[in-house]
Parts: sequence; C-alpha cells; structure tokens
Amino acid sequence: MHTERVTIEDATFLTTLRLAGPVGLLALHGGVEGGTAELASEVATRTGATLLTFTQPEGPPTHIPSTRMPPCTPLTTFLSHATLTISLHGHSRRTAPRTIYAGGSNRPAARILATALSHRAPAFEPITTLADIPRPLRGLHPDNPVNQTRDGGAQLELPILARTTHPRPTNPEIPPTEVVEGIVAGVRVLLEGGGGFPSH
Repeated sequence: MHTERVTIEDATFLTTLRLAGPVGLLALHGGVEGGTAELASEVATRTGATLLTFTQPEGPPTHIPSTRMPPCTPLTTFLSHATLTISLHGHSRRTAPRTIYAGGSNRPAARILATALSHRAPAFEPITTLADIPRPLRGLHPDNPVNQTRDGGAQLELPILARTTHPRPTNPEIPPTEVVEGIVAGVRVLLEGGGGFPSH
C-alpha cells in the first residue's frame, strides 16, 4: 500500500495505491462522492484487485471531472499495471435514487457487473443500455481514465443509497453490504476471465 499527496488544479488529494490483480478498482472522487473510496477499497481487499483512490483530507471538497485528471504518478502506475478498470462514481439524480448506471467502454464488463448487482443487491436497478444512461454518466470519453487500461473499463455511477448506509456524511463511510457483495461477485467473474474482455 502506497499513499501519496498530489495537487490537481490547486486542490490537494491523498492517493492510496495498492498493486495486485489485473482488474483495478478506481475511485477518482472519494472526497466528494461519499462512499466510493471505501467501496473500492473493500471490494479490492476481498477480491485481490488493484486499488487506487483519491480522497481530500483537507480543504473544501473539489470535483475534478474525470476527463481532466492529469497523468499523476499514482494514476499512471495504476493504468500501466491493471488491464481492466472498474471506476466507481456517485450520482445525485433525484429521479433515480436506486438506479446504478453501468457505463464505460468495456460493455461486456459493464453487463457482468450489472448482472451480479441485480442478483446480490435487488433493491437497486442496474442500467447498461447506453441510450438509457444520461450522457454525462456514460463514461465513454477516451480521456476518462476508466477507458485507458488495455481492456478499457466499466464505470459504475451509484446513487447515495448504494454508497453509504448513513443519511449524513461520516468518515469513513460504510457502503451497503449487498452492494459490496454484488460488485465483489462481478469482479470475481472478471478476474476468472483474466480481465481479457474486448473493449466493444
């Protein structure tokens, strides 16, 4: 486990990197999308996946769009080590409080994760049809780190109910057990396949 402070657009982030298996769990916005860093860490620990989280230990929360994340050393190391990325984000769509949007360039991986979540976390509805995912949440831009590993990746946009069991922010957040188990099950399927899924 390696921790490092990086500065991005005048905001200070604490990165936590653990190199392990070929599937990588990524949480770029742990400081502002509560529960995503804790969820990524728990899933990586239980599956032996690689892990990279960004949190903000001080200062006002700052959201840097994924497409503007610079090639800092932890992110570059993560992208060169993992072959497939699962990037965890939080959405706040009031009309979709139990919807999990599964975007990203690796559509087979997105569908595998969605299937596992539908079985293990039936209170939530995973959506994989790109036309049904709001355009800003599709995670398809080539500059988005989720698409920059060898086999691309899947971006999970999670509502607050799928990221934490608390109605108000806590430190650390505690993700719902069933969501953890759903993503763990999906990651294990991906690891059994070696992460070698086609990008399209």
